[in-house]
Amino acid sequence: MSTLLIEYQYFGTVNYYKTLFHFSNIKFEEYENFQKGSFRNRTPVPGANGVINLSVPLQKGRDQKALFRDIKIDYRENWMVQHIRTLDACYNRAPFYEFYRDSIRDLLNQEETHLMSLDKKLVHWVLKMLKAKPHISATETYDRIVEGDIVDARNTVLPGKELNENLNFTVAEYDQVFRDRIGFKPNMSILDLLFCEGPASAGLLKSSDSRF
Repeated sequence: MSTLLIEYQYFGTVNYYKTLFHFSNIKFEEYENFQKGSFRNRTPVPGANGVINLSVPLQKGRDQKALFRDIKIDYRENWMVQHIRTLDACYNRAPFYEFYRDSIRDLLNQEETHLMSLDKKLVHWVLKMLKAKPHISATETYDRIVEGDIVDARNTVLPGKELNENLNFTVAEYDQVFRDRIGFKPNMSILDLLFCEGPASAGLLKSSDSRF
């Protein structure tokens, strides 16, 4: 049985979790270098006027060269409140938002020092909300090339490349809050799917095609 090797993301996108759902064994990369321009510290949500990126500010900025596990979050601005306020504005009409809001607020208010620690906690929370129970492990070193029965999906779900023909993701459309105004936006944050579809989210992820 194959094991998926993949990075942590900040909440993670729909395609990210669709990929996770196709494996019962998941190994998370914990010794990679931090890469800017990824979903490690941001997640996209559709707003009334277009897509909004919720970004976690980082100490020393996003251009630093360091291990992902060493990247620290910047709390000089209360970005957690800003994220919750944005979610309130975008999802106050979403049918399942109220069931998740307080848990998300509590998770963010724990003020994890390191970005990877926050991302790890959020990934476990989302999997719990989706009632997914894969066997989870983590890398102990960084291997550029992996061998054996491992599917290397690191950096395959990236901003601006979610419709890349090599990914071939086909998650079914669902009723987003502002779909009638801005159209359906694919590969948004997994929060968008949870807030709009609730318990049906897992079924949509399971029924989607995968290239893996």
